[in-house]
Amino acid sequence: MNSILKTLAGLSLFLAACGLPVGAQSTPANLHPAIPGDNWKLIWSDEFDQPSGSLPSAANWSLETGGNGWGNNELEYYTARTNNARIEDGKLVIEARSEKFGNRNLTSARLLTKGKWCCTYGCVEARIKIPFGQGIWPAFWMMGTNIDAAGWPGCGEIDIMENIGKEPGTVHGTVHGPGYSGSGGIGGPYTLPAGEVFAKDFHVYGIEWTTNRINWYVDGHTYFSFTPDRMPAQGKWAFDHAKFVLLNLAVGGGWPGYPDATTTYPQRMEVDYVRVYQKSPSADKTLTTTASVAPPAK
Repeated sequence: MNSILKTLAGLSLFLAACGLPVGAQSTPANLHPAIPGDNWKLIWSDEFDQPSGSLPSAANWSLETGGNGWGNNELEYYTARTNNARIEDGKLVIEARSEKFGNRNLTSARLLTKGKWCCTYGCVEARIKIPFGQGIWPAFWMMGTNIDAAGWPGCGEIDIMENIGKEPGTVHGTVHGPGYSGSGGIGGPYTLPAGEVFAKDFHVYGIEWTTNRINWYVDGHTYFSFTPDRMPAQGKWAFDHAKFVLLNLAVGGGWPGYPDATTTYPQRMEVDYVRVYQKSPSADKTLTTTASVAPPAK
């Protein structure tokens, strides 16, 4: 605990991204990202250690609500209920359910740290057990804090992990920015050995985000890199400013397709933790971070 507080105090000189104070940190000390490397320091996390049955920490997350399709023709209605987002035995459960709510017949949840926490550069990773099934679409991703002013895709989107349930052995890492968005997003897949599926167990999904480079990894294995030279001629680099984190479980949409008779409910996305690491300020002079973290629940 003391070592983490010292780390946060040392990084306070770099508070610029969100304009919020650094809070207390309940994460165990001496943790390291799944990828190898030196000088990484944990600067923010949520270990989801609140009491079982409670909503996720309001100091860390907001719950977006609505059933408007979210730009992807999704079928679910995102709610702020524990039916769809809750703590269970030290994990966050995001649950898609077959039930009528609002104008929809399916419900789920979408969490984000916008206005509460954000960072520029670092390792951003989460240990997640994803669901599977036709039309099921779990995601762990980031969006620019300037989205209200710049819009999408001008704000820059980093999809750390997406899976479409009809591909149970494959996850995708993708970026969207000006000139390469939507179906033109740039990314790559990571596929398990034949016959293995991600839904069987937890895996660590993350990115290493530095100046002019983003590397994606699964369980410490780097599988895709994005640099400015991979953009189309008209593209613009949108990954040099602060971004916030999102976790959601969508159902249906243009990319995953829609549920069919083989799709069962409820579907559960379980998140063991979300952790963010940065190197010492001497390693990258442009580091910025802001955290607002609730005191330990235990």
